[in-house]
Amino acid sequence: MSICATASRALGEPLAGTAATARTWLLIEQPGPWGAKALTSSRLDPVLGRRLEEAARGTGVRLGLIRRPGRTPPAPTRRVFAAHVVPGQGWVHEARIDSDEDAERLLGLDLKELGLGNAASFLDAADGLAGAPYTGAPLVCVCANGKRDRCCALLGRPLAAELHAAGTEGVWEVTHLGGHRFAPTLLVLPYGYAYGRADTALALAAQRAAASGRVLLDGCRGRSVWERPEQAAELAVRAEAGEERAEALILRTLPPGEAPAVHRVRVDHGDGRRWTAEVARTVAEDARPESCDAAPALPARFEVVRLTAERPSH
Repeated sequence: MSICATASRALGEPLAGTAATARTWLLIEQPGPWGAKALTSSRLDPVLGRRLEEAARGTGVRLGLIRRPGRTPPAPTRRVFAAHVVPGQGWVHEARIDSDEDAERLLGLDLKELGLGNAASFLDAADGLAGAPYTGAPLVCVCANGKRDRCCALLGRPLAAELHAAGTEGVWEVTHLGGHRFAPTLLVLPYGYAYGRADTALALAAQRAAASGRVLLDGCRGRSVWERPEQAAELAVRAEAGEERAEALILRTLPPGEAPAVHRVRVDHGDGRRWTAEVARTVAEDARPESCDAAPALPARFEVVRLTAERPSH
């Protein structure tokens, strides 16, 4: 039984402002079983996984393992993706690892620079991964790690399998995207928007939107580059303005106003329009488990309580 996702859906828990945060995603193909802490409990060398986790702390890089949907035998060559999702500065690169020993080259990556958008160490042929720009379909990464939360296995894995069976390119299972109770969850790159309570139609629509430089608003949790209050503010402005172009908006956090507990976010449109969003941190009224093995709790949410538009000056 998918306990946490069923409860969240039944209570109508909002999706906006719930995406995991990352400026850069580093995704490493690793077939086979994954443990709850996949980087150190899979067929990836746990020492390597631990060193990568340590290197990524505080860099803005979020690590994940990926695998093809279904039971796939170990392959001699594995793929690695790096995706920087800052608006106007984004890119996706890919590289290949030819052996377990070759995977040690991951330790040559400058994760601090990757988090800042500098992919030199990923592209470097001498000391890095000899990566190159990724030119395939937008990546659709479906959370499917049942050892982390069984909702992700019961709901995520069938979704990934359906997409794969339909011949959808760019589909991967991924270890952890946060927000188990919103399963099935998925991340779409290159823009870094996360989605919850997804089905096949939503996943395909989100991928088509990304391919045309847009974001699908249905089921959207937010863009990972922003903190959670900013994610909520961005999606509120998009809904207000009917704006789907992924790169149309830039956000920045403003100093607190008269109510320090309320986050103030400035949202600028490329055409000169501007909004100020006031985002309050609230707590759910009804307890629900945040994951299947957790006790019921009152999770925090971020709600736009006021959205003020400013007319562009001429």
